[in-house]
Amino acid sequence: MIAFAAGVAVFSPLLTHYVESDAFRTGMEQETAKGLHFPRARYGPIRRTGAVTAQSESLETDNGVKAMKSLVAHDIAVKFDPWGMFLRQWRFDDVHVESGEVEIQIYEAHPEAVPPKPWFAIFLPNRVYLKKIQSEQANITWRLRGERAGFFGTQLLITPNGRDFEYVATGGRLKMAPVPDLELRRTHLLITKTLLTLYDIDLASDLNSDESIRAKGYAGLGQDKSIDVKANFKSVPIRQWLPAEWKGRLNGSAFGDLHYAGKDPKLESSSGEGSLRIRNGRIDDLPFLEKLAELAHKKSFGRLDLNECSLGFAWRYPEIEIKDIAIEEKEKFRIQGEISIKRRVLRGTIRLGLTREYLDWLPNPEEVFSRRSSGYLWTDVRLSGTIDEPKQDLSQRIVALFKESPGAYLGLLFRQFGIWLKKTFGGD
Repeated sequence: MIAFAAGVAVFSPLLTHYVESDAFRTGMEQETAKGLHFPRARYGPIRRTGAVTAQSESLETDNGVKAMKSLVAHDIAVKFDPWGMFLRQWRFDDVHVESGEVEIQIYEAHPEAVPPKPWFAIFLPNRVYLKKIQSEQANITWRLRGERAGFFGTQLLITPNGRDFEYVATGGRLKMAPVPDLELRRTHLLITKTLLTLYDIDLASDLNSDESIRAKGYAGLGQDKSIDVKANFKSVPIRQWLPAEWKGRLNGSAFGDLHYAGKDPKLESSSGEGSLRIRNGRIDDLPFLEKLAELAHKKSFGRLDLNECSLGFAWRYPEIEIKDIAIEEKEKFRIQGEISIKRRVLRGTIRLGLTREYLDWLPNPEEVFSRRSSGYLWTDVRLSGTIDEPKQDLSQRIVALFKESPGAYLGLLFRQFGIWLKKTFGGD
């Protein structure tokens, strides 16, 4: 008898009239706002499209007080399970959203007052159960240092995890300054009242390449706002990550890992460590290298093809340590050493090694490059100044060599004069 009565109710024109009425839409707006922690929600007209299905043109909410700050959805279609009424549940087997946008935020967790319920509430559904929510094109955004960032144009699947939800997104693009735009292969995360857990994210600037940037970790959303993220990357073209003035001068593919942690999202409370290795590194078109090629009378100094380029780094704000530096083009030069930067002040010692043929332009080079090892002549270069105006002590020692050898200085001077004539008037 109960099943028969439910069937009659489902197919009744009276139910259609009620579902499409303003009273039902107002009730849905109130329940949606309460369930998603918004002060209000606004549905477009609701139309019943089948025995257990309905549609609405839109849903809009804003000024959220918890993880979601705003939500906009277009062309919503739902499939309702009427048997959930006997379990005191509003059960939706499927919610499909053609397109939408949700903005998330970090918030302070506070206990919420529970409003009193009327006596007949014991007979009414007291929980909304969503089996899945799908969107063909969704934007998930947030504010980062005052700018809009997020995943745009992604396919989104939301499924329940207890009283919280898991999110799986595929496709679309990540836009987040100062990071270059990246394509999203897939991401999987869980958002609860107090924690955002990132199980995995896979990004690349070119989905058809071997490039991969992957990360996992968590971020507190309540009173605890700590962050802990681990990432690794491989075959990442470094050109797009460089400042504009360096993009045409430094090339290669980056490999490495990163661990970032902090008690809150602020950079001032962060710490971490990582490593970086560049494969097929190349440096050219640098004024410094061009000048060095002219001085040494070695055109090959104008371009460096790196056989090795790697380093490790660690930071605890405001200090950064760059260690285990190893940069080499075999049979030409090698650099090793450590650098530290604290509040933009530069310190460190670099060990520079050059093969003998690349030191022929210097008079008595062994006086500065005094150690011989692994086929190179070595000297220590001490760094100082700031990252905006770096200083080193090698130039002074080289100038001193020329002062001790006036003939070598004149030879260098005439060679530079010849180069100037050639550039000015052309010819040989």
